[in-house]
Amino acid sequence: MTMGNAVNHPKPPGPDRLRASDADRDRVAQLLGDALADGRLSAEEHSERLDALYAAKTLGELEPITADLGAAPAASSAAELPASSEGSENIVAVFASADRSGRWLVEPRTNASALFGSVSLDLREAVLTQREVVIQCAVTFGELKLTLPPGVRVVNRTTPIFGEVNLKKADSAVPVDAPTVRLTGTVIFGSVNVRTRAPGEKKFPWSR
Repeated sequence: MTMGNAVNHPKPPGPDRLRASDADRDRVAQLLGDALADGRLSAEEHSERLDALYAAKTLGELEPITADLGAAPAASSAAELPASSEGSENIVAVFASADRSGRWLVEPRTNASALFGSVSLDLREAVLTQREVVIQCAVTFGELKLTLPPGVRVVNRTTPIFGEVNLKKADSAVPVDAPTVRLTGTVIFGSVNVRTRAPGEKKFPWSR
């Protein structure tokens, strides 16, 4: 037997060299938003770290972005990675727009991230996987547009930082035991607009 058959097998990449997923980036964006909100980061530092976040390709490149904030944003091993996206969907718009409409499945948690972009979610024909779903926002210099059918309740738990969350055109007469969309996360120099519209009306009638 020769030694040639026992060598030159490539080693699997370490955790820090694994490719970062959208869910990994969303966790980092949320940590940065929290750090800005409680004063651990200035607006300039937050902007610089967001630039680094969306340029990062691996978990190892994500780690230094929050290393001094006392939190580990990404999974520490490959075995932990699948659980991060279980029951969730990641919708990201960076200098672009993203749209969900028609017949689609709303997971228990939807991560909607907009950086200088726009995310539009139309739930009028969507199917909710459970009676209460969460839309986790990470809106920075962008916007989230949410269209709900009549009879769906919206609960706002976002943290606006020089931003706006507008629920004026959402249905306010929905009972507390109705299907619910819970909004969480941060809105920084951006906006979240929620409207209730019946199926068949204009897709996103934001101008009216």
